[in-house]
Amino acid sequence: MKILVLGSTGMLGSRIVSELEHRGHQVARGVRPGSGSPGTEVDPRAPASVAAAAAGHDAVVNALGRGTHGDVRVVAEAAVPLLTGLAAAGCPRLLVVGGAGSLVDRDGRRVIDGPEFPDEWKPASQAQIDALDAYRGYDGPVEWTYLSPSDVIEPGRRTGRVELGGDRLLRGEDGTSYVSAEDYAVALVDELENPAHPRRRFTVRSR
Repeated sequence: MKILVLGSTGMLGSRIVSELEHRGHQVARGVRPGSGSPGTEVDPRAPASVAAAAAGHDAVVNALGRGTHGDVRVVAEAAVPLLTGLAAAGCPRLLVVGGAGSLVDRDGRRVIDGPEFPDEWKPASQAQIDALDAYRGYDGPVEWTYLSPSDVIEPGRRTGRVELGGDRLLRGEDGTSYVSAEDYAVALVDELENPAHPRRRFTVRSR
């Protein structure tokens, strides 16, 4: 498949690119205008820019983060323009690198509302929640899927052994909620190749 990855230079975007290439997919790297990174420049807030970049691709992976300028709202503000641009380009699928803050923990509260959730993380987490709301409110032709990580996600090992869930935070028997960035990429590319969560959010943890 031909896949455009936005945010291709970030921690998760770069690993998703590696996983896609490892499986033989043709990958185009999307970068924000003026970033100085090699790749196709795409303004994720501009539907025309998205449409031009996505034309001829089978899917787009949105791995946008805050970038070098700390732009935490981009994930929310880009949601509708991305869907609009993909529809205009005839690109049928969007896979979104999401956040964990909207997952429900075992105490019945969202992760973002828990007493131990750091205040400094809340703006970025809220932006992800707003993005998910925008995707859930969409009724156009693009099939979107939003993948939330575990409570902790960081570079680690590609084990390929993952547990999938829905809207609840996944924890192991020891109570920890962890997924390596590499296993997250495995779960996302698995979903790309074998769609199981159209127009839904799901989550993943490393076993």
